[in-house]
Amino acid sequence: MLDSPVTSAEQADVVVVGARCAGSATAVTLARAGHRVVVLDAAPLPSDTLSTHLLWPAGLAELQRLGVLAEVEELGAPRLTQAYAEGAGYGIESPFPTVDGIDYAMCVRRTGLDGVLVRAAIAAGADVRPRCRVTSVVWAQNRCAGVRYTDQSGAVVEITAALVVGADGRNSTVARSVGADQPFLTTPSGRDCYYAYWRDNTGNPRHTAAQWRHGADLGTAFPCDDGLILSLVQPPAEPGRSGPAEAERRYAEAVERIPALAARLHGCERVGRVRAATGIASYFRRSAGPGWALPGDAGHFKDPVTAQGIRDALHYGRLLAEAVTEVIDDPRALDRTLLEWEHRRTIECRDIFHWTNRLARGEAMRPLEIELYRSAIADPELARITTGIFSRTRKPAELCAPPRAARLVLGALHHQRANALAVLLDLAREIREGTRNWFTNRTALRGNMPHSTTPAKPPRQPTPSPPVLEGPATRGRRGH
Repeated sequence: MLDSPVTSAEQADVVVVGARCAGSATAVTLARAGHRVVVLDAAPLPSDTLSTHLLWPAGLAELQRLGVLAEVEELGAPRLTQAYAEGAGYGIESPFPTVDGIDYAMCVRRTGLDGVLVRAAIAAGADVRPRCRVTSVVWAQNRCAGVRYTDQSGAVVEITAALVVGADGRNSTVARSVGADQPFLTTPSGRDCYYAYWRDNTGNPRHTAAQWRHGADLGTAFPCDDGLILSLVQPPAEPGRSGPAEAERRYAEAVERIPALAARLHGCERVGRVRAATGIASYFRRSAGPGWALPGDAGHFKDPVTAQGIRDALHYGRLLAEAVTEVIDDPRALDRTLLEWEHRRTIECRDIFHWTNRLARGEAMRPLEIELYRSAIADPELARITTGIFSRTRKPAELCAPPRAARLVLGALHHQRANALAVLLDLAREIREGTRNWFTNRTALRGNMPHSTTPAKPPRQPTPSPPVLEGPATRGRRGH
């Protein structure tokens, strides 16, 4: 289908498509550096979006770097100073690691969080335009050179720019327009995701971010703003089943299967409907090319089980802006910088990508996982490492260091001797998966894919059916 005739044309240094976490972080940083930045978003702003919205200390540190943490705290979400994880009957508490002086987490609903970020972008000088839907990108000499969009009145506007930033989520129009919507690495999740808000009882402590695993189910309770709790469940995936009634059923059944979560919510009043994300897959897409880049979920997405999306969107949106600010007017230097930024994100995110995929398997805890929980009660360092992995201050490899891994295997064989064969099979699986991840890191995720040397205008390609998302209509964005 041909685009409608253009009714007006403009110029900018940068066009950012998407005004939420990745887009706002990019826009704030570039606008403060003096660039003319236009931000386009199809949704009204601020507005809700499908998101689990837990911010680990590293995510809050990104808000602090943008200068908006104080305003976010004024939204009223409590500081979460303890992490609690329970599995196979073992419960472990640990403090959060400190990142840039921040030693707590927060769970902030997206309407408030995104409103703060949009106001920061406007205050920095960015031209933020809600209810403007981008329909295509503009090409000039095999470079992405701008976008066309339809504004609130239905007029078609063309903006030319040195850089187009696609921060428009998993179903990214920019990714599709530049031919980057097909992931070069994808791992389907073994879990579906459902969440709802509950009005908390006044007597409940509101300083703990809690997670429980019971059988194959995983559930959480995160106190958030307005006296609410965000409670999320991730039962094993059931492909082909969707709809509001199905979401209500699966959510209620999963809560009941997790006794500790049901107890935490006892006496609390549910507020609003159940939101759902099914058919989830974690992925890496090609994220940089001549005149374009894809921060946030548009270029890289991880299952919500580890709640990494908001931090990564803020972090790599900011780093993208900082990297390109001095080379906007030099196409060759800009393209080289974009590829370096993409390389950095790939290298830095691949370990947490593998870690997330482990937790998203959608199966009951295995013998070595059970031993990890049991051992962490007597060895607080294990709990600190695990919490640090989620906060991106520690590496998953620290749990797999040979002496620690050997102790876990021997402990599992001792405490689960009636299940010794299962322990050995679990060990064999860990070795096999570790080897596969090592190979993936040195092939698909080595960070210097062949496309880096052949920038060219790609043909438009048909888009596969997106995951089923049952929540506010937001073009499939999530910042988990």
